[in-house]
Amino acid sequence: MAGLEHSGTRGTRRPAATPANALTDALEAIRTGAYVVDEQGRVIAMNSLTRELLGWAPEDLLGHDAHDLLHRDPHGHPLPRTQCRMRQAFHARRTAQAEEDHFARRDGSVLPISWLITPFDLVGLERSTLVLFHAWHPAEADSPPEPAATLLPELERLALLAATTTQLTSTLDVDEALRRLVTLVVPRLADWVIIDLITERDEVWRTVVVEADGTALVRHDELQGPMPPVPEESPMPLSRALRGVASTLAGPQTYQGPPDSGIAVEQRRLFDATGIHSAAIAPIRSTRAVLGALTLGRAKQDGNFNTVDLPLIEDIARRAGLALDNARLYQRQRKVAETMQNHLLPQMPRVPGLQMTVRYLPAPDASQVGGDWYDAFSLSDGSTALAVGDVVGHDLEAAAGMAQVRNMLRAYAWALPEPPSRIVDRLDEAVMHITDVAMATLILAKVEEADEGRWKLTWTNAGHPPPLLISHDGLAEYLTDGHGILLGTGARRPRADATVLLPPGSTLVLYTDGLIEEPGHTLDQGLHRLRQHAAALAHRPLASFTDQLLRRVRPAANDDDVALLAVRAPTRD
Repeated sequence: MAGLEHSGTRGTRRPAATPANALTDALEAIRTGAYVVDEQGRVIAMNSLTRELLGWAPEDLLGHDAHDLLHRDPHGHPLPRTQCRMRQAFHARRTAQAEEDHFARRDGSVLPISWLITPFDLVGLERSTLVLFHAWHPAEADSPPEPAATLLPELERLALLAATTTQLTSTLDVDEALRRLVTLVVPRLADWVIIDLITERDEVWRTVVVEADGTALVRHDELQGPMPPVPEESPMPLSRALRGVASTLAGPQTYQGPPDSGIAVEQRRLFDATGIHSAAIAPIRSTRAVLGALTLGRAKQDGNFNTVDLPLIEDIARRAGLALDNARLYQRQRKVAETMQNHLLPQMPRVPGLQMTVRYLPAPDASQVGGDWYDAFSLSDGSTALAVGDVVGHDLEAAAGMAQVRNMLRAYAWALPEPPSRIVDRLDEAVMHITDVAMATLILAKVEEADEGRWKLTWTNAGHPPPLLISHDGLAEYLTDGHGILLGTGARRPRADATVLLPPGSTLVLYTDGLIEEPGHTLDQGLHRLRQHAAALAHRPLASFTDQLLRRVRPAANDDDVALLAVRAPTRD
């Protein structure tokens, strides 16, 4: 569609936080030197302690090969790559650690270090690697190491906490956050994980019961479900955790006595069913409330949890609580926004002789509401107005702007018995002066019955993707006439109208750009895909045609909402 004056709106949205920025914030929570490299070994993020220990400024590290810049032998000479244990682990994509190595400082000295390296994949930062290190004095090498008394060595513990923070905070889906939490803790810390969550109605739900069976994770649905209410005074471990009181150790014997609550009965059932011989239970808290409890259990694994293990489990549960709280808030906003959008979009009028159907699909990964809209309404002269538009933005402000534009369009179209181009001219002038809408695209059409039972379509296009007309026999063409500039530019250029007679049984499709635009592909490719599938579906009933068209054409990588209005002319008797 060369020469088409399409003006998209997606590039004007607010920039999102990048994965690297979020990662840098997460690394600051680690209490040792920490940095992340990409798949070429270049530094992409670091915490402030790394800079303090090594003396390098951020611009000295970011984008540079970590091995070439930092890795040295004890005398400060560059370390050949073939002799670098860290480099070997990096290329093999495996976790490794070393007690004695050396990094170059900015002042030319060398820093004796211990390090741990582990693969660290995140959405947007695939095949990255986390490096943790801490400094030591050579005299420490002569001192016998203290026995490890916790679940994991210090560097592995910090690596786990870093992974917990970054993986959980990089999703705003509650179910996905729970799935990631499970894979982080089993079988690394335990062979059972149980997550009890407190719902917004203050009910407890046993949401996750998962067992590590070798390398497989087995979900036990029969142990999940609603739980009794949280007792106010019970001293039992899970009850205390669900009140946010404390982390506690537990075992089968903990719940063998007379139960003091329904939760105690469910806990006895859990221990009996799973064979857990040792458990650690920690509250899942956000800054605002107690969200639930995390239980790690050992059945097949040897050894019992002890009190020195609790700080690590508490840290994991606390990070999980912050991530879950953010995800819940986001989903609540999405629900409110979706409800608002559904109330803003109108019901379609019944037009004798015409079939009409509409669809609205919100963006899958955004705020579930945006500026895309459709409308159809009767006019004072007996014709029917059809409209599809897109207000710049993808948030509640865009939805509010959409409502303003749509309502003003209805008022002008009803009051002014003029062609669509004149109505849109008046709308454009009003948008500039009495709304906060920055820019918008729009198609306004008028459909009316003509001679011999045929239907006439008259339209004007303000910077919007062109309508598509498909004959009953599957001939599809874009209606590129009547095209002009989008709303809100301030340019006073004359707008044109175009007219066409709808062939009997033909289908008219008005849509927004989320149906055809896809990252990495041209607009022409999206338009071709739409035309090809619409032609193939021309024989389908209108509802099936519309649903299948959305399913086939909407890009898998779509990050925009889609509004679609389809109209079918009657066939000849």
